[in-house]
Amino acid sequence: MTLSTTLLLFIGALIFSGAAYVRSDASDHRYKDSDSVPLYANKVGPFHNPSETYRYFDLPFCIPEGVKDKKEALGEVLNGDRLVSAPYKLNFRDEKDSEVYCRKKLSRKEVEQFRRAVEKDYYFQMYYDDLPIWGFIGKVDKESKSDPSEFKYFLYKHIQFEILYNKDRVIEINARMDPHSLVDLTEDKEVDAEFMYTVKWKETETPFEKRMDKYAMSSSLPHHLEIHWFSIINSCVTVLLLTGFLATILMRVLKNDFMKYAQDEEAADDQEETGWKYIHGDVFRFPKHKSLFAASLGSGTQLFTLTIFIFMLSLVGVFYPYNRGALFTALVVIYALTSGIAGYTASSFYCQLEGKNWVRNLLLTGGLFCGPLFLSFCFLNTVAIAYNATAALPFGTIVVIVLIWTLVTSPLLVLGGIAGKNSKAEFQAPCRTTKYPREIPPLPWYRSAVPQMAMAGFLPFSAIYIELYYIFASVWGHRIYTIYSILFIVFIILLIVTAFITVALTYFQLAAEDHEWWWRSFLCGGSTGVFIYAYCLYYYYARSDMSGFMQTSYFFGYMACICYGFFLMLGAVGFRSSLLFVRHIYRSIKCE
Repeated sequence: MTLSTTLLLFIGALIFSGAAYVRSDASDHRYKDSDSVPLYANKVGPFHNPSETYRYFDLPFCIPEGVKDKKEALGEVLNGDRLVSAPYKLNFRDEKDSEVYCRKKLSRKEVEQFRRAVEKDYYFQMYYDDLPIWGFIGKVDKESKSDPSEFKYFLYKHIQFEILYNKDRVIEINARMDPHSLVDLTEDKEVDAEFMYTVKWKETETPFEKRMDKYAMSSSLPHHLEIHWFSIINSCVTVLLLTGFLATILMRVLKNDFMKYAQDEEAADDQEETGWKYIHGDVFRFPKHKSLFAASLGSGTQLFTLTIFIFMLSLVGVFYPYNRGALFTALVVIYALTSGIAGYTASSFYCQLEGKNWVRNLLLTGGLFCGPLFLSFCFLNTVAIAYNATAALPFGTIVVIVLIWTLVTSPLLVLGGIAGKNSKAEFQAPCRTTKYPREIPPLPWYRSAVPQMAMAGFLPFSAIYIELYYIFASVWGHRIYTIYSILFIVFIILLIVTAFITVALTYFQLAAEDHEWWWRSFLCGGSTGVFIYAYCLYYYYARSDMSGFMQTSYFFGYMACICYGFFLMLGAVGFRSSLLFVRHIYRSIKCE
């Protein structure tokens, strides 16, 4: 059994056991009357800047005695969660009416701090028995005034909780801010504030197992589903048009080529070879920078495997709404475990290309994606530390990630590289490569790399751009995305379109007697990542209200890493498709 097979089996077992574990890890507490139910305050921040979040008590709320931090998993810390015990006591079926939990004189500095928060539309997030609660901390009263200096700022001081229960379990919680109970923050002066809360309990027939359906259904509403299905139909039409194009044009041309090249040798001697058969002695000539090429292929294959396993986890129900940090935990763990696949693929292919320095190739493979990601993280984490935001990772978490990289990722990468080197597979080329390369004839500008990449990236991007908005609104906003089956279909369509368009462009390149197709097929396949990053610019300026240096840095910094990952992954898909195609057509003719 090969190393890659062993890794796949191990990760598969991890996924299904992890799905069961995550489901059982959800809060399943049963309570009696007046039992204490855990309530944690998580974070506060500007509503339109999802990455810019701060600890709840960074704002001058009343801090109760004995505030305790909740121990959090790796994924929760990466998600920016910093849970602490909240000042409210919401005991099971214990109703309260306008109970005062704190009286405080707000200083001028605290009033100014609250006013800035209200001006930036700050919201808070809490968790009650693992159910999320949101609310805005205040409001701005503009009263039809256009001059901001005349606006009035108010802080909500009364929060009303309505909790639904079924027998001995909490099913749902809603929080509403009392619009008539306000603290005026408009002037820079000390203010007396009396913070209070109300708790109402209602019985419901909703079973405990379905209490998360409320959040999952928010992305499955009829008008949302209609748009999602329109996205799939749009993608399918793109695939059909492209498939029809290949079937009617490309296959017909290939058939004519095969018939022409299959003529007897005497007739062939009377005419000079043209087209893609003319370069049969150069088409399998190894590419320049073979170490970088093999490393890119290995990294792209690993990211492709990672994406498939993330989809498997999502389809079995691991990433249900507000399963805090599950996605980040899965990304870190599966990326570490699949590093052996990157090492094996890169080293094996590098040796097939007759590379000698496989150790350097392995180091390049390990740093090709992790290097830019690490540099981006260092810069963005420094920005978060400067802002004192919860996105800044604690030192202990950084140590854990370094240990995972050192003790899991690197050893598996090395083991995969050794297995790939020892596989001793030879590159399968139907045609013998000549000693000296043919000169590539002058080509028009639109056959150069950049125009071909633009053409190759546009079609796959057009097949996914509708779904991209919902993904962005979920990752960089407050929408909930749960229709993973539709997303998986769109992903499959993306792979098909990428493979088809890359194969078509590779054929036209070979027909123009340009034999340097290796890197071109990789660049054309991965060019969709460039289009996605261009969409980031459009989304930021036209579809979102994000602002500020930290949020802008986080958005463009991490999206650059994600799009770079897409470039490597789809580039590997494009090259593999072209390699299969090129081998097939040259195997079908007689090469001298």
